[in-house]
Amino acid sequence: MTSPPRSLAEIQRRVDEVKRFLSNTLSIANAHTVEFYTHDVWQRFVAVSPHEVLTRVRACSDQQREPEHKTTEQPSTTFGFCSSTSRLVDTDELLQAAKAHSLPGLGVCMSRDELLQALSGDGGGKAAVLEPDEFMNSKKSHEVQSMSEVVACLAQHCRVQQVIDVGSGKGYLSSFLSLQYGLRVYGIDSSSTNTHGAQERNRKLKKFSRVYQKHSKAARTRGEASKSPQEDVIKIRAGVKGEDGGGTVTKEEEEEEEEEEVSISCPDISSAVERHSEPQSETDELFLSALSVDLVRTTPTRVPPTQLSDEERERRKRENLERKAKNRTDSSVTVFSPLTSYVTAETELRELIDELEDAVMVGLHTCGDLAPSTLRMFVAKAELAAVCSVGCCYHLLSEEFDPARQGAITLQKQTEIISFCSPSLHTLQECLHSACGFPLSQYLRHQSWFCGRNARMSACLALERVSVGQGIQMESLFYRAVLHVILRDHYSSFKSEKRVGNVYSKAKSFVDYVRRALRRLELDESKLSDSDIQEYHDIYRPRMDEMHAFNMLKVALAPCIEGLILLDRLCYLKEQEDLSFSALVQLFNPLLSPRCYAVVGLKSYERKCSS
Repeated sequence: MTSPPRSLAEIQRRVDEVKRFLSNTLSIANAHTVEFYTHDVWQRFVAVSPHEVLTRVRACSDQQREPEHKTTEQPSTTFGFCSSTSRLVDTDELLQAAKAHSLPGLGVCMSRDELLQALSGDGGGKAAVLEPDEFMNSKKSHEVQSMSEVVACLAQHCRVQQVIDVGSGKGYLSSFLSLQYGLRVYGIDSSSTNTHGAQERNRKLKKFSRVYQKHSKAARTRGEASKSPQEDVIKIRAGVKGEDGGGTVTKEEEEEEEEEEVSISCPDISSAVERHSEPQSETDELFLSALSVDLVRTTPTRVPPTQLSDEERERRKRENLERKAKNRTDSSVTVFSPLTSYVTAETELRELIDELEDAVMVGLHTCGDLAPSTLRMFVAKAELAAVCSVGCCYHLLSEEFDPARQGAITLQKQTEIISFCSPSLHTLQECLHSACGFPLSQYLRHQSWFCGRNARMSACLALERVSVGQGIQMESLFYRAVLHVILRDHYSSFKSEKRVGNVYSKAKSFVDYVRRALRRLELDESKLSDSDIQEYHDIYRPRMDEMHAFNMLKVALAPCIEGLILLDRLCYLKEQEDLSFSALVQLFNPLLSPRCYAVVGLKSYERKCSS
């Protein structure tokens, strides 16, 4: 393994650079869109016109653009903000600084190919059988194919066969790791619904696993001189009934198996799966199609069982019986083991997995605090040799130095009924005393760094998608902000605990939207006529560009906030003395998967031997 791309001191310097930038710009990211008009957000933070901001944002991606020569003397600025008023006066300076303080601008990330080459030495450790193009039509397939190859290389490098997939969801990654790379995978998810779905998908994938493994083995044997995949005819059966349990095979099952024996081709695989198994989502079909590519082909119209000779019927029954017996005893049929459990850094893996061995821990888009918990678990558990974690949902992260959280802790200390509190208060206690998701590193914890929920929400915005025209739904944000003005002007309870929810998708007009929202909030809608409501819309509609421009500034800052969160996680791994390697790696195409960065870590061989 090559040396880590960045030392702890270097990562800390990058953290300081981003922190200094965000100290001047987080006020924009933390401004709440709902309060955009009630708090006059544009005038508070921006001293240029919305048109200028939107023009500069559109031009920012043009690398050949000549720098603009300013004809008037600009006041002293820091990242485009006036030093005396703290308002934005130079959009270009802000946008260029934001680009420089993103992960690509800081130059702290490895590419996926660089990581694979570092893990395999000469790059020869790859075991990619499936063509990447088969996965580019689906976001999930792209993610699973890209990440699974990295995880397989980590497992090979660490000489382990087990993988623990935290927050495994429907089990796409787990299933693929098992089928494609022959790894023993345990998928852990807190949702029993997800676990049940993964088990059902696991059952369906059994139809393909033996065929797939046979094909992979044959492909490795044949090498590059393989004959055309269209020449391979492989028979599989749908196996909807009777394939999971034990017991005897009934005559009815024999007849069903006889009728369900089919040969399917790659071009028609989706329709074939649809014909011979339960209905499934489009994502499932793409996934199954990808797994079975080049395996099978269409057979001519089958002969009905009633037209078969007695000898042929007996032969097919015998073969079906033998195949069913083999399926019951063949351990390779098990795709992976989905488990239901709520996971924290304190979770004892051996209580969940009896056969636990040294393993790689992975997480594909683990939500909120689960991503940092995965890293804490990796550091604490001797059995975990490597980690590959891709987080998401930064707005759901808990922050240790959130002023609201600190206030709750102070309130709790003043309470004398802790031992007699209700279950809900016990839950609050657990939340307050559990490890928070941010900051994770000692470096940022010592500085009591705090982002804020709205800033973390902004970090979820996808700059690359917005840059190619997949913009933000502005009208819904505009409607909600104007509704807030109406609630302020006519209802004393405009800060109600109730939420408006997804009213916009059902509304036919602004008036309809407001009335639906008032009913949702259980407020008296008779206080306002339709013309009163429409007047608010007409007053604020000319200022909609302000909101659009402001949100584009938030989009520009998003990669910097995400970068700080991920640098904090990398810094945490760098702080551990027994890790031989840690890095941020761009695994995915950000246009297909905006949360495209993985935190990767490897423990030193000496620790593994001594544990």
